Amino acid sequence: MTGPLPATRAIALVARREFRAQVVKKSFVISNVIVLLVIAGGIVAFAVFGGAGEEERPGIGVAGAGPLAAAVTGAGDRLGLPVDVRALDSAQAGRDAVAAGELEVALVPAADGAVAIVDEEVPAGLRAVLDAALERQSRDAALTGLGVDPSTLDRGTAPAVLTVDALDPPDPEAGQRTALSLVALFLLFGQILGFGTYVAMGVVEEKSSRVVELLLSTIRPLHLLWGKVIGIGTVGLLQLVLYGVVGLAAGIGSGVLTLTGTAVGVFAGVLGWFVLGFAFYAVLYAAAGSMVSRQEDVNSTAGPLMLSLFVLYGAAFYYVGSPDATLAVVLSWIPPFSAILMPLRIADGSATGLQIAGTVGLMLAAVAVLAWVGARIYERSVLRTGTTVPWREALGRSRR
Repeated sequence: MTGPLPATRAIALVARREFRAQVVKKSFVISNVIVLLVIAGGIVAFAVFGGAGEEERPGIGVAGAGPLAAAVTGAGDRLGLPVDVRALDSAQAGRDAVAAGELEVALVPAADGAVAIVDEEVPAGLRAVLDAALERQSRDAALTGLGVDPSTLDRGTAPAVLTVDALDPPDPEAGQRTALSLVALFLLFGQILGFGTYVAMGVVEEKSSRVVELLLSTIRPLHLLWGKVIGIGTVGLLQLVLYGVVGLAAGIGSGVLTLTGTAVGVFAGVLGWFVLGFAFYAVLYAAAGSMVSRQEDVNSTAGPLMLSLFVLYGAAFYYVGSPDATLAVVLSWIPPFSAILMPLRIADGSATGLQIAGTVGLMLAAVAVLAWVGARIYERSVLRTGTTVPWREALGRSRR
């Protein structure tokens, strides 16, 4: 009778078996094709219908031909609130257009300025445009009365420019960074939770069908554990790569995504942190699965793991808009919070290279410790059938 297979070969054989078992499933292939189509189609649809169109200008009607229409147009351009000025045949035509929702305001020239016809009130932005236009019209009329050509005065007067020196200028790309953070959060949470559960279910399936007894006759328990984790984790990583490549290609190609360098960096960060986060939880999910003999009992041992993942998700979601907050920075150094919070900080641009390297080192150390603990539980529990193995016995702390 031959002895156990060498470690490297045993792990590789199990990993290959787990990988093939997942990717050849018809449900896996169909679901991924659908998700990829939804990702690409959703991004293209957003580019076409969501934010790619020109901003609609508020409509202002001006009754009668005269300088007021030109004054309103010029005031809107100067104030950075461009408007669509339309000529009206009469005041009644303006009332009808406002009532029908075709115009925001209808202006009717009066002896002391103009009358604004509105549905309820003049919006604040349009009020500033109209006040500036009437002031400009009044000034031009006064200059003309004094024999001064307003256009000559405008050409001879140097425009005054206000230069803004902001201490904390807004990030014009903050919206895209937040969107990248949300995508990274959803992907990491879903992949770690989903494929961690696959590991636990796979362990229980082998245990309940007694296949594990046959496998352990030629493979050591630790090698079987790591082969399963690596094989299923590779499937999850491949799935993430497909989602990311299709999403980046659709986003950049459609013009929705302009932060190309940041997006690629976030994508790479998500892949790396998925590997670390999955390794952190997968060995524990495998241990949890080895402690029970029925699929329906998995939640009793894997429940704390799932709860901790939801806590991570909640904390990360809370800090999506402010990943540079003090508590978020502190938590990003603590495994397993690092696996979800650091990608958010990478997307935000607030994480330095030294911080990323430091948190990766801490996460690797935590994975090594938990791998030892998970393997210990797995070895003590995987061949025990019947009732759920208590945590005390699984950890080797049985009562004397």
